[in-house]
Amino acid sequence: MKFLIINGPNLNLLGRREPGIYGQENYESLCQRLRAFAAAHGSTAECFQSNHEGAIIDAIHAADGVYDAIIMNPGAFTHYSYAILDALKAVGVPCVEVHISNVHQREEFRHKSVTAPACVGQVCGLGLYGYEAAMGYFLDQKD
Repeated sequence: MKFLIINGPNLNLLGRREPGIYGQENYESLCQRLRAFAAAHGSTAECFQSNHEGAIIDAIHAADGVYDAIIMNPGAFTHYSYAILDALKAVGVPCVEVHISNVHQREEFRHKSVTAPACVGQVCGLGLYGYEAAMGYFLDQKD
């Protein structure tokens, strides 16, 4: 399988941004981990991160016909980006939404995802392992 891993705002600061919530591992380390996980399962993973909504939308559009699945942590866009929701609905690439923290144990505004309805599922609260869990879901579906 070919995975596109999309990370939204501030995820480039992993390891420095609120490590008590998001952990000590930095963004590049996360990407290496996911590429290794994919390779161990005969797959590939490409990481993309942007702090800009339009760039994320462009990446989703470009994924159509190129990738088998998207694993996306939309960051704060989760809670208000109807444009990302529409982009996910417009392409034929299934997506699982991932959140490192358990968003349901945090501030009230984090409890609602406007992007999740376009996804086949959502993983939250499992730390960085959540990305691998999402990839594992798609790998299991393939078999």
